[in-house]
Amino acid sequence: MPAKKPARKVTQDKTADDSSAEFERLLTNNETTERFVFRLYVTGNTIRSGQAIANIRAVCEDYLAGRYELEVIDIYQQPTVAFREQVIAAPTLVKKLPAPVQRLIGNLSDRSKVLVGLNLIRARNSSAKQLNTR
Repeated sequence: MPAKKPARKVTQDKTADDSSAEFERLLTNNETTERFVFRLYVTGNTIRSGQAIANIRAVCEDYLAGRYELEVIDIYQQPTVAFREQVIAAPTLVKKLPAPVQRLIGNLSDRSKVLVGLNLIRARNSSAKQLNTR
């Protein structure tokens, strides 16, 4: 019996599938390795400051686990840092990375607005509707 040769077409399709899978893996990996850098400016140990810290930590853990840095800055203790960043109200969250720099003011209690403001979901997206069920 003559030996069967592998079909060349199957090999080419497999190679195309492999490269497509690799491309999709790289895209997914790039999105998941993107680092977020936040600075939260607060005014001392107040209820509002505590709420803002808890709210942004919860958002970061739920949506950016392992991919974020959060620095909390008390503007009473470090007024020059707040001055350089032009922080005029507190609490203020500044997203430094990824670009563009964004600022959110308040205790960050409206999670859907925080997610939209940080570009973690799009406004009026199905993700925003799902957010309300959490």
